[in-house]
Amino acid sequence: MPAHRAPAPERPASDGARSNVSRRRFLGFLVAAPTLVVAAELGRQTVFGGSVPQANAAAIPSPPLPAEVYDLLDAVRDAARPTANLIRIAVNRDGTVSFALPRSDNGQGIITSTQMIIAEEMNLDPDQVVVTLADARPELVFNQLTGGSTTTFSTYTPIRVAAALAQGRLLDAAAAQLGQEKSVLTSRTGLILGQNGEELPFGELTEAAASPVDDIVDVVLKPREEFTVIGTPRTKSDARAMVTGKKKFLTDLQVPDALPTVICRGPNLNSAPTGVNNIDEVRNMPGVTDVAQVRTGVAVRAVTFGQAVDAVNALDVSWDGGTVAGEDDESILATVRRGELPLAVPQVPGETVEGEFVFYFRSNSALETNCAIADVRSGSAELWGPSKSPIAAQAEIAQELGLPQNAVTIHVTEGGGSFGRRLFFDALQEAAEVSKVMGKPVKLMWTRADDSRQGRVHPLATTRVRAQVSGESVSSFEIRHTSVSTEVNPGFSEGITAAVAKLPLGNYSVSQAIYLTTQTNPYNVGVATSLLNEVDMRFNTCSMRNIYSPDTATARELMIDQVAARMGKDPYEFRSGFVKLERFKKVVDRAAEEANWGKSMPAGTAQGIAIHQEYKGIACAVVELDCRPETVNREIRSARTGPRVTKVTYVVDIGLVINPRGLEAQMMGGINDGIAMTLTSGMHLEDGHFVEASWDNYFYTRQWNTPPEMNIVIIDDSEAPEPGGAGEFGVAATCGAVACAYARATGTVPEYFPIMHKDPLPFEPYPTVPPVPPAPTNGLELAR
Repeated sequence: MPAHRAPAPERPASDGARSNVSRRRFLGFLVAAPTLVVAAELGRQTVFGGSVPQANAAAIPSPPLPAEVYDLLDAVRDAARPTANLIRIAVNRDGTVSFALPRSDNGQGIITSTQMIIAEEMNLDPDQVVVTLADARPELVFNQLTGGSTTTFSTYTPIRVAAALAQGRLLDAAAAQLGQEKSVLTSRTGLILGQNGEELPFGELTEAAASPVDDIVDVVLKPREEFTVIGTPRTKSDARAMVTGKKKFLTDLQVPDALPTVICRGPNLNSAPTGVNNIDEVRNMPGVTDVAQVRTGVAVRAVTFGQAVDAVNALDVSWDGGTVAGEDDESILATVRRGELPLAVPQVPGETVEGEFVFYFRSNSALETNCAIADVRSGSAELWGPSKSPIAAQAEIAQELGLPQNAVTIHVTEGGGSFGRRLFFDALQEAAEVSKVMGKPVKLMWTRADDSRQGRVHPLATTRVRAQVSGESVSSFEIRHTSVSTEVNPGFSEGITAAVAKLPLGNYSVSQAIYLTTQTNPYNVGVATSLLNEVDMRFNTCSMRNIYSPDTATARELMIDQVAARMGKDPYEFRSGFVKLERFKKVVDRAAEEANWGKSMPAGTAQGIAIHQEYKGIACAVVELDCRPETVNREIRSARTGPRVTKVTYVVDIGLVINPRGLEAQMMGGINDGIAMTLTSGMHLEDGHFVEASWDNYFYTRQWNTPPEMNIVIIDDSEAPEPGGAGEFGVAATCGAVACAYARATGTVPEYFPIMHKDPLPFEPYPTVPPVPPAPTNGLELAR
């Protein structure tokens, strides 16, 4: 299912604020070092300006929402700018170029795209660029955060500037050595080429190119038309190692004496231990070296993880009731509804179209469970983990251990998935506490049941939408999103609020600031508003992939279909006619064309269309959904089947594309996330705990529900100066399209998500005591 690239649509004059960065001059920063080390020195730039909405004769133009002028990407980049000169590229004596990326790669492919960016400016093969993940560097302040699809957008220009400076210094050194003008020299794959065929390897020039003092110099970047690496499809640099089992993840690391450690956790959410009744007995079990009570449970360290799990299940622990004792889905929903903000525009008979939608708890469910390694000693601590916010982790752990921050080292490892989860560093905190209490290194791993029952969840929420339709136009469109509080980790929250606080937008909480900088409305629908209210319910929450947008976009797109029906318009016709910008219209039209919108389909099946604007981009999804009984009622052991998406057409324009193959993969992953969120994957809260305790219980999009056909169309935007955000961009439009297709196929607008949430559970929930479900012993029989 390869992606294909399409020429970018012509941009209207209103998009002219997007100046061509590739032709601008920048300041580079030379670092005093024995070999060549360079960085970027950046002042504040505004590259993506706001755009003036364009309307057809019937549409009432909508003023831009805040995120359409200054969004989360801008906030993160502005927070990171002051320390851009601390992100440094080094040219080594062996001719390789190395860069310690101050971000976290959990499978999204940013190591590969960073290799490509450096290789482009230095005329290298990407394999000649060694990119590792930087340890926690507190001097970077807000420049070591990974989240919100901001990595490539915030690092693209600083990395290019540093790489271009390195290239220029190498050319200067070669010109001096060869006695030739710099202008006649070229470079290729780690060599500087003289006008008479001379070849000087980068490694032989790095000392001559180095600077004895720090200095700021002028840098000119390579013009876009000369790109040979950026924009070409490239397989992830670690792909082969991943599929052959050679790639090392956290629990593969062999830190001396760091033995497997598992924590016995309580039966209810956030249950804390009040006593251990058989600690001596468990300490004498085979392989067990240590048992200790900690804040979140009782930790067991053993020779193997299997022995640690056996000991955890043997523990007899007394627990308190946790933070949500006796609560369930419906009691939490009732509390959230009491916190809903009012809709401002009164209902008008015959003109008001409105709906209310419920979104139940969801789990990030990364492939790699929460994990960390810690070695805490009397005056120092060393930790390893796939952290997306290592500076904040370092600061909090230092405080908890009673150590100065510079005595705590955090090594950032590559992770096996995040989807927002690894912005939180609770595994690192637990590992540090356990190591300190036991006085020994530990390799802590959460079980799958821990992740499901005690881990972080996307909060339960409601979204209410009210639109006023008058003839052939929409005069107002209101969205009110209310949810259980979304926790934001300290590092990310401080970075966002530091940037947003400088804007004339008002005094907002962290969650409101993130909502404000992510929520858009791509349509001309008169006065458009989108407001957030949150209710503190003592849950462990986090943002699942795409933060608020999967929920708000689903509600918006369902109501857009209802508005279109009120006007007597086809869903595609309305979207094409009412989008704000010509750029959006071209994407919508292309998606409808590629998907053969409006084709004849059997009863019980339908197409659905939805668009989403975010992260400097626009996407349109068209899905085909089969809701016929023979599909919905498929029987698979202990599984959810239900409606099946049979085809997805996804057209995306995120601006400049670094790696089309990586972008295609991101969209495919996001599409499967969107299908899961809309149809099958939700957490069920009963009597103070979640009943799901394994991947088998949590119904992500499985093989039998994955679309047989995906068509990803990438708009190749030759005018875009920079990449937008891609990591989450496949989710929201897919959610909206699947929901709209369901409404059209069944004749019933869904009111809660996932749509199958209230169906009977196809499994028998595991007990909460013992905390780790037994491993199956009949796997071969079940596989037959």
